[in-house]
Amino acid sequence: MNIRRHIGRDAAYLLTGFPIAVFSFVVLLTLFCAGISTVVVTLGWPVLAIALLSARTFADLERVRLSQVLGHPVPRPHYVRAQPGDGWVRRMFTPLRQGQGWLDLMHGIINFPIAITTFCVTVSFWAAAGGGVTYWFWERFLPQGDDQRDVAIEWLVGADTRANRIWVYSIAGVVFFLITPFVQRGLAAFQAGVAQTLLTRLAGLQGRISDLTESRAAAVSAEATALRKLERDIHDGPQQRLIRLAMELSRAQRQLEKDPTAVSATLTEAIGQTRETLDELRALSRGIAPPVLADRGLVAALSALAGRSMVPVELDIKIAERLPDALENALYFTAAESLTNLAKHSGATLGTLELTRKDDRLYLIITDNGTGGAHVAKGHGLAGLADRLRAVDGELAVDSPPGGPTVLVAEVPL
Repeated sequence: MNIRRHIGRDAAYLLTGFPIAVFSFVVLLTLFCAGISTVVVTLGWPVLAIALLSARTFADLERVRLSQVLGHPVPRPHYVRAQPGDGWVRRMFTPLRQGQGWLDLMHGIINFPIAITTFCVTVSFWAAAGGGVTYWFWERFLPQGDDQRDVAIEWLVGADTRANRIWVYSIAGVVFFLITPFVQRGLAAFQAGVAQTLLTRLAGLQGRISDLTESRAAAVSAEATALRKLERDIHDGPQQRLIRLAMELSRAQRQLEKDPTAVSATLTEAIGQTRETLDELRALSRGIAPPVLADRGLVAALSALAGRSMVPVELDIKIAERLPDALENALYFTAAESLTNLAKHSGATLGTLELTRKDDRLYLIITDNGTGGAHVAKGHGLAGLADRLRAVDGELAVDSPPGGPTVLVAEVPL
């Protein structure tokens, strides 16, 4: 069924492309020549603008046809539109300043001979196939003279008889039926390739630029969020404890002169403050890439994360090689934040961490048997992880229905 659908799409693309190419060629070439020839008297500028706008319409139609023959949507370039307050002169020159409009016009012109060629070859091959396998039926209606001879039949099978002609042409028809889909596929691929180059290449570049811009913004946002969080945590935690520690030591210094017996209790309290400060600093240091990540790589760092998790975590790591630093950092912090959330909010008793590779993609999968309810909406911790992954062209997906389980998948390209 898929093969028949594929053959039908190719045939429809090639056969309908011919009348569309003829009509667009006549319209666009006429407008273009009229505009170029009258540009010196100013009239040509609006005519050229009309030609480019018409070419845009035909290009949009061709993109729809491309999506049908390719089986997936194709990108449409961004066309700059005139602003509501622009005058008629600016409105007229807006399409003339866009390179994609001229590419649309070029496609409408050069597609004409391509469409004629692919149409004629396609029709000829299908006619040869259909005519060959049905020769046994319609050959009887052909006028046959007594002195008529088919030299090709005599050369192939030795005698020009009706039976021999039927066998030869029937076999030829079957051969054409077998090879026509492949010829048709090649013709459709060639014609579609030319159209893609002229009509969608710029759109692809624009999309890539947009993705890179979004990735850069995501990286800046993730870094700024991490720095603000670290600054807030230091201010609310270790900094306040150090201030209190300094106050306790000052009190101990005063007590040493007035009440030496009370110094011991004050110092004991100060030592407790010191230990709590060290504990908070260790917790904060988890937000900074540990030395094991730089020295031994992501696999060792993930093993260390799982080892100190408050909830048991089973490891399933299927890669051993080192990865680019940016990918290792992004995946490490994703795992660290996910395991922290698992311990604090999920209510889980068991988690799994899987790192695997498929083709040119790397997958970090973290699951737990908790109560669920996690999501990546803005304002939640997982949103920062999504931004961090977008900075390396990665994606974050979370499936966490109420009642659990929770499955977090981080995907990054290699």
